Amino acid sequence: MKKILIVDDMMVSLLMTENILASQYSTVCASSGKEAIEVYRKEHPDMVLSDLRMPGMSGYELQLALQSEYHDIIPFMFMTADQDEETESKGLDNGAMDFIRKPFRPDVLLRRVSNILQTVDRIQGLKKHASIDSLTGLLNKSSSEEELKSLCKNATGALLMIDLDSFKLVNDIHGHSMGDKVLVSFADIIRAAVRPADIIGRMGGDEFIAFCHGMLDEAGIAHKSEFINKSLDASAKKLMGEDTNIPLGASIGCVFVPSGGTDFADLYKKADKALYTVKQNGKHGYRIFTEEPPAKATTETTEGASISHIEMILGERNQGEGALQLPFEGFRAVYRYLKRTLKIYGKPACILLLNLNRYGNPSVAPSEAEEQFIATLRSTLRKSDIVTQNGSNFVVLLSCIGKDHVANVSDRLQHNWEKMPASACYLFSYEWSVLEP
Repeated sequence: MKKILIVDDMMVSLLMTENILASQYSTVCASSGKEAIEVYRKEHPDMVLSDLRMPGMSGYELQLALQSEYHDIIPFMFMTADQDEETESKGLDNGAMDFIRKPFRPDVLLRRVSNILQTVDRIQGLKKHASIDSLTGLLNKSSSEEELKSLCKNATGALLMIDLDSFKLVNDIHGHSMGDKVLVSFADIIRAAVRPADIIGRMGGDEFIAFCHGMLDEAGIAHKSEFINKSLDASAKKLMGEDTNIPLGASIGCVFVPSGGTDFADLYKKADKALYTVKQNGKHGYRIFTEEPPAKATTETTEGASISHIEMILGERNQGEGALQLPFEGFRAVYRYLKRTLKIYGKPACILLLNLNRYGNPSVAPSEAEEQFIATLRSTLRKSDIVTQNGSNFVVLLSCIGKDHVANVSDRLQHNWEKMPASACYLFSYEWSVLEP
């Protein structure tokens, strides 16, 4: 008999739900997220039916905690009295298999629980016959490709290429043992962001792939991207310390199926192209593949839009700590804006041009050194500062700062750069200038 863990801080609701399910399933109960974790460790139920809003630990937090501990997808169904449709959407986006509102009819609850357990049995049957990546427990490259080739021909949803940004720095600075811990944690976070019926695989190294059934809107992808990046930032600080300056994050390239095609090889290329665009524009975000040029696509999506929709399009996604990194054209636009406003607002600003200079016999390739230097710039500078790379040059805009403070900025950069492996064979030099109107 299948076993279900019911979690609810309201005792009356907990007992009523248990009474309904006990007719067909073995049940265990908990009145809080903390208690639920202990019960799960002892009982190992087949699924969890949890209230969404609970004091101390929400249903979302309970789900992530369990999946992080067991490194596997745990079937979750959320209950709530909240009538907000956004709450339901967020619950499903976060990886729940289903969502039911209180009060619910007994027959509806039983039918939905049965559907979940049948789906889980199918997925587990697939895993028994598939090759699993030994480190993360996800499908490996060959198994992912085999499953997705068949799936993409008939399914509807989103194919995601997910890349772990700046992962090489973890291995370089903390060693491969820590690198493995980060990869396992990243796999757990992806599991929490999708549903058990979705497909997740590790394509090798720090590259992952996922197919999210029924996901056809950008808002859902944006939410997953935000969730993954925030969770990864918290996990990195837990694993490597609060003072870690490695800008770990996730870049996601997405293509919708079947609108983007049904051939996996072609879809893979499109998702990879979208991923490359994210990588070239600051990382830690997502991009939906489109055949249209970005400017034209943006114009079309803003026509007749509300102010909130415009803000969503314009806003910075997955805002992290430290300086903002922009492509050179975006940097040029901000530079021109600052020049225009200097007289109006009287706020000082400086521009820095930095270069990396090799010496001796470098043991680190120039591309790796540049990646480490960008990471140092972003983590050292303020949120109000802007960084770009143009060829082998690095350019920084320091807003609201005068010439008297440039030396302090340089000293901080030097101090943090010395923590990077590439600093042993690369020195940086810089020139600076005060912006004049």
